Amino acid sequence: MPNSRARPRRDAGGGAGAAGRNELVSRSLQSAEHCLGAQDFGTAYAHYLLVLSLAPELNDDVKETFQYTLFRWAEELDSLNRTQDLLGCYEQALELFPDDEVICNSMGEHLFRMGFRDEASGYFHKAVKLNPDFNDAKENFYRVANWLVERWHFIMLNDTKRNTVYNAAIQKAVCLGSKSVLDIGAGTGILSMFAKKAGAHSVYACELSKTMYELACDVVAANKMEAGIKLLHMKSLDIEIPKHIPERVSLVVTETVDAGLFGEGIVESLIHAWEHLLLQPKTKGENGNCEKYGKVIPASAVIFGMAVECEEIRRHHRVGVKDIAGICLPENVKFQSPAYSSVDTEETVEPYTTEKMSRVPGGYSPLTECFEIMTVDFNNLQELKSLATKKPDKIGIPVTKEGTLDAIVVWFVLQLDEEHSLSTSPSEETCWEQAVYPVHDLADYWIKPGDHVMMEVSCQDYYLRIQSISVFGSEDEMDVGKSFTKNKELLSVGNEAELCSALANLQTRQPDAVEQTCLLESTEIALLNNIPYHEGFKMAMRKVLSSLTPGKVCQAMDTHCQNNTVSCGSGQNNCEESSPEPFYVLDVSEGFSILPIIAGTLGQVKPYSSVEKDQHRIILDLICEANHFPKETLEFWLRHVEDESAVLQRPKSDKLWSIIILDVIEPSGLIQQEIMEKAAISRCLLQSGGKIFPQYVLMFGLLVESQTLVEESAVQGTERTLGLNIAPFINQFQFFHWPGKIPPWLNPALCRLYTRTPTAEYADCGLTSTHDHSS
Repeated sequence: MPNSRARPRRDAGGGAGAAGRNELVSRSLQSAEHCLGAQDFGTAYAHYLLVLSLAPELNDDVKETFQYTLFRWAEELDSLNRTQDLLGCYEQALELFPDDEVICNSMGEHLFRMGFRDEASGYFHKAVKLNPDFNDAKENFYRVANWLVERWHFIMLNDTKRNTVYNAAIQKAVCLGSKSVLDIGAGTGILSMFAKKAGAHSVYACELSKTMYELACDVVAANKMEAGIKLLHMKSLDIEIPKHIPERVSLVVTETVDAGLFGEGIVESLIHAWEHLLLQPKTKGENGNCEKYGKVIPASAVIFGMAVECEEIRRHHRVGVKDIAGICLPENVKFQSPAYSSVDTEETVEPYTTEKMSRVPGGYSPLTECFEIMTVDFNNLQELKSLATKKPDKIGIPVTKEGTLDAIVVWFVLQLDEEHSLSTSPSEETCWEQAVYPVHDLADYWIKPGDHVMMEVSCQDYYLRIQSISVFGSEDEMDVGKSFTKNKELLSVGNEAELCSALANLQTRQPDAVEQTCLLESTEIALLNNIPYHEGFKMAMRKVLSSLTPGKVCQAMDTHCQNNTVSCGSGQNNCEESSPEPFYVLDVSEGFSILPIIAGTLGQVKPYSSVEKDQHRIILDLICEANHFPKETLEFWLRHVEDESAVLQRPKSDKLWSIIILDVIEPSGLIQQEIMEKAAISRCLLQSGGKIFPQYVLMFGLLVESQTLVEESAVQGTERTLGLNIAPFINQFQFFHWPGKIPPWLNPALCRLYTRTPTAEYADCGLTSTHDHSS
């Protein structure tokens, strides 16, 4: 604990009032010290507040001890979920020490844990400004900056073509008379500044993100346009006239479009703008000053699609294996990635993922010609309103090349006005990626010329949705849903015998054949598809278990599921009965993992899984059942643990773990800090000869030169932004690492991470895990 023995200074003027104050300060200091010794941090904090309010001249003397008291009291308040009290203490502390970088940084840490990332960023940034050498604050600021200013801001601002075309369209509109402008989703304010430079009289810009709003204020001021651009920290849906802007505007500019066009809410914001913020649109054939009429940039968009074969997309969205290191996956279990098109869920799920198709590892192969999906007129209010209620359109596209149907790739052409447009096609080098709709639920994914890919397209809940994807074969019969088609035919022709047979088949289906869907992250699906990864773990685990009690551990049953009498993963049945005491194996890998089930095939092993989601536990139970493991073979350890900090504790008071599986590398290639901390705790929880698994990680690095990486990390000067001074401000948030996504254009073969058991004894296990760096 820091030294807290500060004493009040004598008041040179003397007097009873000063003496009384000094006595109260002295007693409060003594009480604070006593409370600190008793670890009563709340009372100690209150005494220090009194001391500092009565004797501000003691600030320097008690500062260190006050900080210590504040931090310990804040920890207690945090553990008690007394959020308001915690924040109140920090606000009081910052009134006393407004320029204390340590308190600012600590305040930011608490705010970040509570989910207030914008506010946390402000405190971290202030701490760095107060002390540029304060490494903790710098690290925190860069970490939160990666959350607050997403990578696409840099890519977009570096896209010279995009900036040039938008600037030309805005300039044309302003020159034709659209002198009052509203920029929706302003970001750094670049479109607003284009409008002001073009000669607009009134420019308003709204931005919801507090970080981006403050950034835009700095950028606009640096470009000497703060007097001509009014920035609003709010959603456009909340703007009111005349409360926020004095009157309706003649031009709305926006780029609130994502890879799927509608995903950033452009339809909702433009419906509201036409109803409340824009002048009425000019009707066809009508002439007059454009200042009297409303218009939107972009004016319209045309959405295109194409069916493709792509192994990289396939391995991230479909589990393509039936047997993983001797474990059979049940037929009635369906794994699905988050990118699906169901609209029946309670919460809105983005129905697509995104990829830069021109850089996707392994490339892709078009299986159809590109086709038009939808045209949207952003200057037509009724059309915008009808999008969300319109019934899905059915589209059928002829197949031009044989291959595996993996996804529908979507892009669009943004028509800013009659003259200027931008395309997000895979063949164009732009800041946009393409929307990818992975294909699920086909009986056969192989298609060929003569087939037709069928789909339904809609804009339900303001997302572009492509669903009910199926295939009509060249024999005029559906490859998917054949039974549905045939049953309709049976009913129409009255074929009672075949109808009864079909009904009988439905009635005799086994209850356990009911399909179970398991939602996994795309990286988890890719890991399930990684056979060498699981085979390597199995071989190495077998070696480790054999080393614990040589000759007592059964070899894995490598026989695949061939019929009902021989089942995969039933190696426990052949284990020697002379080894009644099992080996305890705990898997604390992040996410869905079948490693403990694999461990269960290696003899007298009691595996424990730490998966938290009920759905994942159900699926792991089904996998155990399908592989004929005895009931309760696999335990779910978090069910036994009330305190998460005790997740590594041993299963019985007198038993230690034989193996603790800690997969410390994220699929993106980053090290998981929390798992590394658990590794340090794990050592004291292992039985003699027990292992942390894998025992070490061997990491390789590579120095690269890449202009693309540079452009995706920071804005490159003023030339890209057409002379506007933006780079110095947004580059405070530039990326120093890739949080969760390694650039796919880096050759994965050159950026591998390997995990191996460390001794020569296990060197022949072949435990080499190449993690997924293109996820």
